[in-house]
Amino acid sequence: MGFVFALFFLLTAHPSVHSLLWSLLGTVPGVALRTYASGYVTKNTELTTTGPYAHTRNPLYLGSMLIAFGFAVAAHSWWIALALAVLFALIYLPTIRSEEEFLRGQFSDYDEYAKRVPRLLPRLTPASSLTGGGFSGALYRKHREYNAALGSLTIYAVLLLKLFVWHGALLPPL
Repeated sequence: MGFVFALFFLLTAHPSVHSLLWSLLGTVPGVALRTYASGYVTKNTELTTTGPYAHTRNPLYLGSMLIAFGFAVAAHSWWIALALAVLFALIYLPTIRSEEEFLRGQFSDYDEYAKRVPRLLPRLTPASSLTGGGFSGALYRKHREYNAALGSLTIYAVLLLKLFVWHGALLPPL
């Protein structure tokens, strides 16, 4: 499904210099959040409640959403934004609920954590009394989160090619 959407994205994208620049307001924080979160999470072995997980229970999904909607801005397409919203609702909401049920069964303190930390939209201040380790570069590498940055750079390269080469523009439209 991802490849089908990527093709739809590339065919319907109409980037401009301005849309590409504005899109950075979503993609850069999204990639940064995914990077930050991946250095904290120890999947299925302990309940991660520190770092970005003290602000939102799903920083990786929030980062993905920021990246995706940044690319919707880059594409300068309401159709892409609408398609992304539908896809996220159909895919991420059930996934988040399923993961919450797993975590409830795996970690006895999950319900208390869930009461203090919102599901998706982050708290401005970290939930109090949450303790744990700091960022780990080893976890970041283990989770291969650098792929989000590489993928984002690749998409920007394709959008720039579409803007300058495929549209035959010597100078970019403003």
